[in-house]
Amino acid sequence: MKPPVRIGIVGMGGFAGSHHNTVAGLEEQGEARLVCACDPHPESFAAARRAWNFERRGVTVFSDHRAMLDAFRDRIDLVVIPTPFHLHAEMHDAATDLGLPAYVEKPPTLDYAELERMIAADRRASRSSLVGFNFIVEKPRLALKERLLAGEFGAVRGATLSALWPRPENYFKRNDWTGRLLRDGHAVLDSCFGNSMAHFVHDMLFWAGSPGLFSWAQIAAVRAELYRAHAIEGADTFFVEADTTAGATIRFAVTHACAGESSHAETILCDKAVLRYVVGRGIEVRWDDGRVERTASEPFDCLTENHLDYYRYLRGETDRPATTLADSRPFVTVNDLAYISSGRITPIPEALVGRVRDAKDQKDYLSVAGIAAAMDQFLAHGSWPGAGGWNRDRGEVVTPADLPRLHPLLREMAGLAG
Repeated sequence: MKPPVRIGIVGMGGFAGSHHNTVAGLEEQGEARLVCACDPHPESFAAARRAWNFERRGVTVFSDHRAMLDAFRDRIDLVVIPTPFHLHAEMHDAATDLGLPAYVEKPPTLDYAELERMIAADRRASRSSLVGFNFIVEKPRLALKERLLAGEFGAVRGATLSALWPRPENYFKRNDWTGRLLRDGHAVLDSCFGNSMAHFVHDMLFWAGSPGLFSWAQIAAVRAELYRAHAIEGADTFFVEADTTAGATIRFAVTHACAGESSHAETILCDKAVLRYVVGRGIEVRWDDGRVERTASEPFDCLTENHLDYYRYLRGETDRPATTLADSRPFVTVNDLAYISSGRITPIPEALVGRVRDAKDQKDYLSVAGIAAAMDQFLAHGSWPGAGGWNRDRGEVVTPADLPRLHPLLREMAGLAG
């Protein structure tokens, strides 16, 4: 395969628009060429198609991805699938059935059984598909992981993720699957943990993975408490503790039930140092002997870099994509086990939930009083919020052997939410 890589994109709305913009830019550089695209309602994107210069670029438009793939199966090298993630498996299946590799946006799916079917289907493609977890290809991240693997900081004993990302109330009403557990009987599991902040969850598993650079921690056991402040079927706040097979403990505290500025930090706890990585800001290494090492981030266009990295793999210049479907197993496993461990999604006490009007965007946010402090206590000391006034018991300890409990539990949870 030689440049430009010939591409078909499934979808035009939502995040698909970002892929269209990225591919258009890479086309100008001679790296890519958009050959075809589809959307169930292409007429709704007439203005976007003009802005993307589809006619001048010779892009053929379809209303169905299957028709697009059938027509261009021999004229494209790659299918990009940035659609709602509960549709990924069927679209990936259609592409790989024709031998075509896919760039599948994250998450690939949040159903452990469906992921296994996707892994099996991917063997039919000419090359491995990529899952678009955006930050794995960051050069500073890869360099720091190499130092971890070399033992410079001592053994990894644990890690923590803190992530607060405010979402206005109307965010949960923008389509028929946001915040849902099930849709038409199909597992969705949309949440801050599994979808919007999935990049960061996947990052934490990457830090704790060994022995290779592109390795992710394997999950031994999970405990979790899941909550909601918004009137949704699923959860908007996660407290999760995962033990890895290598003996490390990773704690995750993520929420959409907050207001103000978003924040996130990935922290790795080692024998000789504590490492802190913040996307877009930089790296801080605090050594036990008092030394402090700081490195600022350089500009990073995540979509462009992920596309280019995948093109290099497709051309045979590298030996693997940044994240394969099989690499996504630990992420999907910890997500699913969090639901099984929690057993239910607990409403946050009404007395703690307030509505905040943002003067800048003129939107309403639900914010839980003291949520940042509750997250800090959990991450630093393992103090679960249920025992600290959020009125629930601690989730049970579950292992990957418990995954078959997921689907019956989701039906039960969805019934209770309804």
